[in-house]
Amino acid sequence: MLQQYNPKNENILVYINGQLYPRQEARISVFDSAVQGGDAVWEGLRLYKGRVFCLGRHLRRLQESAHALMFKGVPDSEAIAEAIFTTLRANGMRDGVHIRLTLTRGEKITSGMDPRLNQSGCTLIVLAEWKPPVYPPEITLITSSVRRNNPAFLDSKIHHNNLLNNILAKIEANLAGADAGIMLDKDGFVAETNDVNLFCIRKGTVFTPHADACLPGITRSLVIGICRNHGIPVQEKNLSLTEFYTADEVFTTGTMGELTKVREIDGRTIINRSGTSVLDQIKGHFRLLTEQEGTVVPEI
Repeated sequence: MLQQYNPKNENILVYINGQLYPRQEARISVFDSAVQGGDAVWEGLRLYKGRVFCLGRHLRRLQESAHALMFKGVPDSEAIAEAIFTTLRANGMRDGVHIRLTLTRGEKITSGMDPRLNQSGCTLIVLAEWKPPVYPPEITLITSSVRRNNPAFLDSKIHHNNLLNNILAKIEANLAGADAGIMLDKDGFVAETNDVNLFCIRKGTVFTPHADACLPGITRSLVIGICRNHGIPVQEKNLSLTEFYTADEVFTTGTMGELTKVREIDGRTIINRSGTSVLDQIKGHFRLLTEQEGTVVPEI
């Protein structure tokens, strides 16, 4: 799986700190904290038929991540939402759009790690592209040798831009010819993949790893809610690789890929012995959510 360049994005306008720039002119300073140390937080959002899906949840997580990292001069959520709306309106976007929202600690007065060098407030970037879900209908996974960070080192509850841990796992997956790499926690239980959360279904019950080493993703929480609201048994627990190998169904969740079926893990084909697909039921409920909910992009 490799995302392809979409010519529709050639002339998009990118929002940076209150101004819109053509794609080829969108730049931040070499002194910005995102450049200096990956010192930034981010969110990925989707636009469905003029509605930004789960906007409030994403902005809340962005604010919480910025607070955990002690960012100063953070714009409030209303201002960030308006920046998103401005960008979408300027690009004439209403559907089939992915938004990469980035908030950095801001520009430093000189190069260095110390946050006290940041004296001009945060940098806000809104990058909206025409982009469908990035995964094909079915994907293959391999287990990475790279362990997922846990709260003793770098807490995954902070949705930060320092993604080298995940990138190393993705490199392993690329070299193995797989779509993504499963990352285990410090005890050898499944955490998530390098870019999405993981679920498995066994005998009609939906299971997902505890959100200890993994990011408690927004799509993940929506799926758990769907199960609870529609009488589908769901449980968070420590899960071994074997439990995924032998599951009836395995799927991933995330804003970039929505809900995606896993066909194979480490050469083991996922065989549905139940005769029915719980995943298809969940997908149907999720699609209805994307059609009915979301924050409408206001007209000028």
